Amino acid sequence: MAAKEFNLSKHDINVEKIFRNPAPATFYEEAIKYDSGSAIAKNGALIVRSGKRTGRSPADKRVVNTPDVSDNIWWGDINISLDEHTFNINHQRATDYLNTCERLYVIDGFAGWDPKYRLKVRIIAERPYHGLFMHNMLIRPTEEELENFGEPDFVVYNAGKFPANKYTEGMTSDASVDVNFNRGEMVILGTEYAGEMKKGVFTVMHYLMPIKNVLSMHCSANEGKDKDDVALFFGLSGTGKTTLSADNSRKLIGDDEHCWSDDGVFNIEGGCYAKTINLSEENEPEIFNAIKFGTVLENVGYDENSRVVDYKDVSITQNTRASYPIEYIDNAKVPCETGHPKNIIFLTYDAFGVLPPVSKLTPEQAMYHFISGYTAKVAGTEMGVTEPQATFSACFGAAFLVWPPAKYAEMLAEKMRKHGSNAWLVNTGITGGPYGTGSRMDLKSTRAIINAIHAGELQDAPTVTDDVFGFEIPTECPNVKSEILQPRNTWDNAVEYDKQAEKLGRLFAKNFEKYKADSSDEIINAGPKVGVEA
Repeated sequence: MAAKEFNLSKHDINVEKIFRNPAPATFYEEAIKYDSGSAIAKNGALIVRSGKRTGRSPADKRVVNTPDVSDNIWWGDINISLDEHTFNINHQRATDYLNTCERLYVIDGFAGWDPKYRLKVRIIAERPYHGLFMHNMLIRPTEEELENFGEPDFVVYNAGKFPANKYTEGMTSDASVDVNFNRGEMVILGTEYAGEMKKGVFTVMHYLMPIKNVLSMHCSANEGKDKDDVALFFGLSGTGKTTLSADNSRKLIGDDEHCWSDDGVFNIEGGCYAKTINLSEENEPEIFNAIKFGTVLENVGYDENSRVVDYKDVSITQNTRASYPIEYIDNAKVPCETGHPKNIIFLTYDAFGVLPPVSKLTPEQAMYHFISGYTAKVAGTEMGVTEPQATFSACFGAAFLVWPPAKYAEMLAEKMRKHGSNAWLVNTGITGGPYGTGSRMDLKSTRAIINAIHAGELQDAPTVTDDVFGFEIPTECPNVKSEILQPRNTWDNAVEYDKQAEKLGRLFAKNFEKYKADSSDEIINAGPKVGVEA
């Protein structure tokens, strides 16, 4: 839809050449002509560059502090307070810049597949890359829905090429991502990374849905033979959330953002945003084959002659990504709605080599690990020594929480009890020793564990109790070597394992100190049996 049929005057933008919800082919044409660095890959995807920022800028995220929301927000490093006056300055800065653009791209779409809860979202952007990205990530309206779209509930002003004024009060860099719940608006300045739009919409849903007694979750979801066989996968980046939910024997509901209402689980998004580092057809065929015409490939390396993508190329960033409509996954279930989860799986990459490949959690342990949101990353090498670093992100997505973590945890516990959901902790990280000595859990074994959970084969399997963490570790799992199920037995030195387990347990305990005041004794006692590390 061009400018003669649509305008943005209600948003104080008066650019004549506006493309509203054009076909993907139009975005391709516009990107090649006007978006520097764009190229078409041999597989048909659109290759783009996100500029100097190749990931989100959480330190630059702001939430406008108004009387209506002030008492609800989990203020701090995640939700940094911004006053209305400063938001208005940034909003004006964004609209002034967008008014200087020769052409703009508007995407009107929905967040949330359940019509009872969906949000009408409008994206206003300068770059065709951003338009195609959000065409993929939002739920695409039918022609009739677009014709009757009306006024949006939430508007994103993406002026990412234009910097924030770092001398404006409250700014810490030339980037600023500001969310105003009262006005239903988000302003992006100084960052062209497309993920800011996606996660901005998620942040809004994370605030609005709990008000309606709907649990918003940073997780993937899939469905087995019917709506009674649903699994949720929680996990931070790199733990396998997208990979393990893309299972050709099950229907994909979504790979990243979901809501759990009284009617069941529904996806927030209309697409997937998968990491592509070291992507291969052999290990991740569903994702590999989803990369085709209409897919956005962000910051990947490629051969300029053959246009073949090199997924091992990290010269721009390790955070290379692909954005594609969910129907590009052959077994996706559209509409992306299902029943209540039978199994809830917490994924972690444990670089300490301590946690077992799979363990069964009590409801109290599930709440403890949900609030903890543990994974580990490997620090840079210093003087030839590489040490793992524990990372805790509340609810496996602290960066996107708006309410205090306990609110989401309480809602999860309530829904688990009501619908009889099982909880599991699955380690996709290191086994056979700490990082540098041990090796990564092979994907084949992890998939076998997930399959056994789906099939109910671990529900009544024999278990042993972990001495430090207290959860039950299955001693048998079909198609998995029994010796790797007990991590202590995979270490050459059991005494060293015990020391490492004690160390990790203390890190858990130390992290949980800040949540104790809002947690019950049952949840607190479900943690590791160690003291707090000094």
